Formats: sequence, C-alpha cells, structure tokens
Amino acid sequence: MPLFRRAIAESRRSLIGWTLGVAAALFLYLPLFPSLGGKNSQMAQLIDTLPSGLVRSLGYQNITTGSGYVESTFFGLIGFVLIVIAAVNWGTAAIAGDEEAGTLELTIAHAVTRQQVVLERTLAVVVRLVWLAIVSVLIVLALNSSAQLQLRVDNLVATAAAWLGLGLLTATVSIAVGALTGRRVYATAAGAGIAVLGYVVNAIGSQSDSLAGLRAFSPSGWAFRHTPLTNGVDWAGLALLFGFSALLVVIAVVAFRRRDIRG
Repeated sequence: MPLFRRAIAESRRSLIGWTLGVAAALFLYLPLFPSLGGKNSQMAQLIDTLPSGLVRSLGYQNITTGSGYVESTFFGLIGFVLIVIAAVNWGTAAIAGDEEAGTLELTIAHAVTRQQVVLERTLAVVVRLVWLAIVSVLIVLALNSSAQLQLRVDNLVATAAAWLGLGLLTATVSIAVGALTGRRVYATAAGAGIAVLGYVVNAIGSQSDSLAGLRAFSPSGWAFRHTPLTNGVDWAGLALLFGFSALLVVIAVVAFRRRDIRG
C-alpha cells in the first residue's frame, strides 16, 4: 500500500506534535485531581454555586469523581478540541489539500486508482487517530493510581473508543467533502462545522431533561451521553459514530471516482 505508507511517513512530524499535545494535556490536568476532587473540596463548593444548567451543559455534574473529572476535563473538552483539530487537518489534507496543491493528478497518473487514493489515505488518517486514542489510554492508566482516579480499564477503553469515533467522524466528513468538491476550505468548514454544531447541540441537550432528546442528534451525544467512563461502553453510540464514518468513506470513493479533477 504505497499511498498509505507515504501518507504515514509524510505526517510523522504532525503525529509527533499531536501526540505531545495529548500527553501534555493529560499530564497537566490529571495530577490536579487529588487537590480538586471529593464532595467537600473547593471544586465541589464552586460547582454548587453555578447554575445547574451550566454545570450539566459543561458535563461538570460529576467532576468531583475520578471518572467525571477525566471525562469532563479531557475527553469532553480539551481532548475533544485536540482530536477535532487533528482530524480536520488530516482529513482535509487527504484529498482536497493534495488537489489544491496540484499534486493529486500526478499521484493518479502513477498507476493507482482513485478508489485506492481515497481508501489508503483514509486508512492513514484512521491509524493516526487510533494512535492518539492508544496514547491517551496508556497515559491515563499510568496516572490512574498516582492521581487517585480509580478508573476501570474497560470503561477507559470504551471512552477512548467513543473519543476515537468522534474524531473519525469529523475526519471522514472532511474527506468526503474534499472528494466531492476538491476545495480545502469546504472540507475544513464541513469537518469543523459538524464537530462544533454537534458539541453545541449536545451542550443544549444536557441542560435539562426536557431537552435531552437533542443529544440523540449530536455526534458528541452519541459519544458521551451515557458517560462511558462511569457506565461503560455504549454500543449504540459507537455504532452510530463508526457506521456514519464508514458511510462517508463510501460516499468519498463514489464521488471521487466520478468527479473530473482536471480543472
């Protein structure tokens, strides 16, 4: 798979940078939990002074527990931002970025099919996102004892899978729109837009029970509405995230095979 190997090789510096970013966020936030957690901590007292709707929209209602703290501060916030930006960058570059740079026609001229271009470059994006998920699990496990988080390994893996699915859906939206249009700006806007819109809808749906149904229409809701770090794997949410990602890859293949890229 020459295109896959080339994509991985060309993105190694970017991958190292994002790996360091994930590691830095985890090493910054997680060791703070012992001084912040607990029902009688200053954090708990601060949360009690905030409006309940705001607390629920931020996912801070369980922040005084190890699972609630990790899910709300990393996977649902800074980690969400990191994986979305990485996914949009990599997904946009896979097709649209190469086409606007003028090198995509040259790639296709070297005895590779358009389907091969989409699938191998998508696989390269998937591998990079999987790597970030693995790194996050390993670091959280390494800090689990010292940071007094008391996390279950299976729930952590379930949460990382949901986090990965959210990043993968964002990336495949960018890939599909890039394959449809060949425009980097459209691919970037689509990937970032679905992530931001999903986050906002999920936040609104979290504010009250009457609005909770909105979370069923949000990728962020599919990933985290059942708080997997506390309650374990949500198979329905994972099926939606990975199922739509697979569908978007099919759309990208079909669109790219039919589109004239000579212009």
